Amino acid sequence: MIPDRFRLRNYRQKVTYLAAGILIAAVTLYLALPIVALFLRMTPGLFFATLNNPDVVSALWLSLFTTCITLTIVVLVGTPFAYFHSRYSYPGKMIVDTLIDLPLVLPPAVAGVALLVLWGRVGILGMYLNMYGITIAFTTLAVIMAQIFVASPFYLRQAKSLFEQLDPAYEQTARTLGASSLRILTRVTVPMTAGGLISGAVMTFGRALGEFGATIMFAGNLPGVTQTMPLAVYVGMEGTNINVGLTISILLVIISFGIMIAVRLIQRQEAKHA
Repeated sequence: MIPDRFRLRNYRQKVTYLAAGILIAAVTLYLALPIVALFLRMTPGLFFATLNNPDVVSALWLSLFTTCITLTIVVLVGTPFAYFHSRYSYPGKMIVDTLIDLPLVLPPAVAGVALLVLWGRVGILGMYLNMYGITIAFTTLAVIMAQIFVASPFYLRQAKSLFEQLDPAYEQTARTLGASSLRILTRVTVPMTAGGLISGAVMTFGRALGEFGATIMFAGNLPGVTQTMPLAVYVGMEGTNINVGLTISILLVIISFGIMIAVRLIQRQEAKHA
């Protein structure tokens, strides 16, 4: 006969597995059902027909255009910044670290207000630019600046962490061979951390593409000028053409899903390589 303690242990394991299964199913369904409902609300025919709507096309191309520029700027400026920031100690480094992370917890609308107060036509710096006929707020440039502000921490944090984890022996060897800091960065450090940097860049792209709060506060919602995809969703759901909002929402879900899959694949390849 099976001892009672083994029966009790078997019973506890079954209860644990059942509770774990229920918990996993509940969380998964809670997160997945709204996405599924979004796809069920639109038929494929209506979705592809709405893709030809001028508002959808305009918002899509503007979002891709501004997000690609944002990503380019973040990578070109953020990579050397993260490298030198991680390699050298200087006064106020902790404050810089805090400022890098601040946009991650700062409400996007507050970020937009802050940018407007600084760069608006009557802003602290914007008023001087306005004297020379230079306007930043409520332009396409404002969209890019808002995206950089809210999305750059995703890349900066990733790059800084990768550079700190890299064995300095590789860079020291290159330095003894006469390589400059810039050459070490481009020929040694970046190639050895490329996978992680690409992952951070992909996440930055996704965050910039989905930016809403800072954009609407700083750049406004001007069709063809500052109306990105998230803003077009807002207008579509508030107006009479709900299909536009649903179509763009589905597009954003597809792009976001693709981004997350890409990040997972990159991380898996990095893990295998390690």
